[in-house]
Amino acid sequence: MPEPIAYTALEKGAPVTTSTGERLGTVEHVLQDASLDLFDGLAVRTHHGLRFVDANQVTSITTDGVATSIGESEVEGLPAPEGDAVLEADPEQYQGEGLTAWWGRTFKRSHWLREKE
Repeated sequence: MPEPIAYTALEKGAPVTTSTGERLGTVEHVLQDASLDLFDGLAVRTHHGLRFVDANQVTSITTDGVATSIGESEVEGLPAPEGDAVLEADPEQYQGEGLTAWWGRTFKRSHWLREKE
């Protein structure tokens, strides 16, 4: 039996399912306001691209993944995530062996990341 977990324990790549148990996609990023300990929702990688799943659409978060109240026919109509927190790493910019490359990877300098379009 899958055990319930906190949203803060969710990892990138965790499976997200529809209300009927079909695979909706995978967790890309948890959207939260850490100062308020407030779960806002998820950025989910779907076959329609990156989509936002609101916190009130999440029915459970367990060690097996995230279950939602979203039907398969609703997935394409989900909005894309918005805001500054939606970033995607550019793996080609994480290349290099020098000290500058290490610092860029360690502190995630803004020029080492690009905003997802």
